[in-house]
Amino acid sequence: MNRIQVLAFDVFGTVVDWYGSVSREVEKIGLDVDPDAFTLAWRRGYAPAMQRVRSGELGWTRLDTLHRMILDDLLKQFGVSGLPEEKIRHLNRVWHRLEPWPDSVAGLYRLKQRFTICTLSNGNLGLLSNMAKRAHLPWDCILCAEIFRHYKPDPQTYLGVARVFDVLPEEVLMVAAHHQDLEAARGCGFKTAYVERPLEFGPNQKKDCSPVSDNTLHSTDLVDLADQLSSWA
Repeated sequence: MNRIQVLAFDVFGTVVDWYGSVSREVEKIGLDVDPDAFTLAWRRGYAPAMQRVRSGELGWTRLDTLHRMILDDLLKQFGVSGLPEEKIRHLNRVWHRLEPWPDSVAGLYRLKQRFTICTLSNGNLGLLSNMAKRAHLPWDCILCAEIFRHYKPDPQTYLGVARVFDVLPEEVLMVAAHHQDLEAARGCGFKTAYVERPLEFGPNQKKDCSPVSDNTLHSTDLVDLADQLSSWA
């Protein structure tokens, strides 16, 4: 860990609370749907939509557009009609307005004092920039699938971080609340850190936050991660 120079962060679920933010917005605008079911269904459409790009069925498509495609289908599935285009567009951009977890900003500022911190997200540049500005997330750099034209867990996304900063893969620490993300990062030579987010999918969905790799740091939140990494100074 003494060799770590760059911390690359997954964003959705790891740094920001997508479930709470989206479900509150769905409830606020008064859709006649169950906010919990609608939010989880929207998120479930995420991986299949990216797979359509990965398989070549769709050409390169940024996440904002994929979110809108999923949303249009969901409105039909949930029987929502007559919603003005302006409101649909505003709802789709809720992913730009996600709230950080309570520890995220303080933890990132502490980590930033010692490391270069960047995003490594499937979100697009505009989305992540708007989110960072609104939520006061102090990234040194925003890297994402849009830059590398590949969605995680494609290796090109992880290796792209090392290339951008001209460091070895083992000098990058991938920080995420998702084991699949970390497994893919380790496969590219990254060090990894798991962050518990037991409420990522809301209070009614149980998430297994137990450690799965002896080679991965395990932290309860980003402040805890900063505490652990400070011991390697």
